[in-house]
Amino acid sequence: MKGQNVQAAALLLSTASALNIGFTKPQLQCLKEPSLLSCPSQDPSKVNSCCTETFGGLILSTQFWSTYTGLESEGQFQPKDTWSLHGLWPDFCNGSYTQYCDLSRQYDPEPSPNTTDGVTPVPAYKGPNIGTFVQKLLRFDLLAYMNTYWIAQNQANPDFWGHEFSKHATCYSTFDPKCYGPNYYEHEEVIDFFETTIKYYKRVPTFKWLKEVGIVPSNSTGYTLGDIQGQLAKKHGAVPYVGCSGPRFNTTEAGKGSLDNGRTVLSEVWYYDYVTGRPQEGRTTPVDATGSQSSCAKAAGAVHYYERTKGSERKPLIPY
Repeated sequence: MKGQNVQAAALLLSTASALNIGFTKPQLQCLKEPSLLSCPSQDPSKVNSCCTETFGGLILSTQFWSTYTGLESEGQFQPKDTWSLHGLWPDFCNGSYTQYCDLSRQYDPEPSPNTTDGVTPVPAYKGPNIGTFVQKLLRFDLLAYMNTYWIAQNQANPDFWGHEFSKHATCYSTFDPKCYGPNYYEHEEVIDFFETTIKYYKRVPTFKWLKEVGIVPSNSTGYTLGDIQGQLAKKHGAVPYVGCSGPRFNTTEAGKGSLDNGRTVLSEVWYYDYVTGRPQEGRTTPVDATGSQSSCAKAAGAVHYYERTKGSERKPLIPY
């Protein structure tokens, strides 16, 4: 059976190469490789790290709920009735992580944190913003989508994208430039990472899922963490991390005397997956969030899902 699979892969590879259809260069390179799950961790000395994620095998697709951007006067708005995209992070299988793994591809003008490991400094990037890389490759469609849904707060969008790429994308084995073969062109992996991040984001429409059970932004109604997390877990297939900011419940009037010190303002969600083969193909297995699964208060009605500030959001002209 194994021999038949190899022969089939070889035939598919030769056919696809001849016709030049349907596959990217890395996909073609990986057709002969076994399809392996990213967790438990794979040994990079025994598998092709371009075809199986061997560095950050626990993939987190992350989103923000922010009520404003701080740059509305410059035309930067939140997408109406949609959570904004935060990033796609590669954690280790045990839930720990590293950051800024390749300083030769450091495009973050405000590194945070500003060291890779508490010691090695991350120099601030001074060159053209990462959005110009997308422009030079004539991917105006991608740029338009990112400026609609991948929105920064108190920071220009391209600077935020540069942060996400530099801190996180450089820590995947499968987005390494060497994986793109001898015909690699500059910043090819940047485009690939942005497209992959969007692919995962589209699969988890948080606003829509919450609205299905009557959980919608409100400046008066409080919601219960269990209801929020339960609905998102039902739709995703595993329990996500639900993050809150704002005051702790036991410091509020409603929580006076309570032992519940969770935060009370809904602000982010992280969806966890293992991936088979390259993350770019999106063959995922949902898994429960590792470690703490929320920073929010657990008391009934303690979580506030606030409406966006007036004038801070716009109806997207580009479909989600």
